[in-house]
Amino acid sequence: MPPTTPPQDRLRLAIQKSGRLSTDSLGLLARCGIKVKAPKEKLLLHSENFPIDILFVRDDDIPQLVMDGVCDLGIVGTNVLEESALERRSAGNGHAYTVERELDFGGCRLALALPEERAYNGPQDLQGLRIATTYPQLTRRYFAAQGLQADIVYLSGSVEVAPRLGLADAICDLVATGSTLEANRLRAVETIFKSTAVLIRGDRPLNPVKTHALEILLRRTDGVQLAAEAKYIMLHAPKAALAEIKKLLPGSENPTLLPLAGDDSKVALHAVCQEAVFWETMESLKKAGASSILVLPIEKMML
Repeated sequence: MPPTTPPQDRLRLAIQKSGRLSTDSLGLLARCGIKVKAPKEKLLLHSENFPIDILFVRDDDIPQLVMDGVCDLGIVGTNVLEESALERRSAGNGHAYTVERELDFGGCRLALALPEERAYNGPQDLQGLRIATTYPQLTRRYFAAQGLQADIVYLSGSVEVAPRLGLADAICDLVATGSTLEANRLRAVETIFKSTAVLIRGDRPLNPVKTHALEILLRRTDGVQLAAEAKYIMLHAPKAALAEIKKLLPGSENPTLLPLAGDDSKVALHAVCQEAVFWETMESLKKAGASSILVLPIEKMML
């Protein structure tokens, strides 16, 4: 079914066309109640129930599309975003954007890695080395901040094989689990940038219809992320132990207290906890006198 909202009133969101960040971005939209049913092999998809169109592109194209006003919004890793902003700044191009929300996925780090057999005692050991990387701007910034000189070699892929091929002495690349480094007999020695996914917006003003749609999207995104971190706790608590039990509830606001049928000495306590609830927490609550303790996930939340 074609969208009923006029094109000029539909938000355009750029996301990565494949990979984990693409899957997580689509998952976020789904949890926000935004339906996109068509296959993502298409370049541009239209939501059926929300005024937003999804553009699938390479991740390093997303900042440019947002900063140039081709797309209103983008979901991208801060590593790619910062690299692009530094590159555009050095070229004298516009690089304005706003980070609307930090998202709870896409976490990784940009790290310098050396061959396992090479000694390392600190950043001074990097002086004068030849560094292969897909992120030359971030790498140069790190070396400049350290007051060190290095020969930065740009590679668009397979950076981890550069030392074995004699192309570089070390690499600067994204690290998640470290298994790729280990497989290539490399070890990370310095983290130069920590990255997560963010929702960004360009600096061009939106019309009132788009602005309203963005407000709804941000409100839903907040609700999804709050719900992912929160848990709903229900328990029976002796009235005499309420003060102690409230202190044990992690990240909780004032709980709801309800009369307990047939037992005037206890109340039913319901609370939303914004922090993790561990087994140790439940055992402490039990020790304090709580009983019938239930910890439930929360699907959606709106404050």
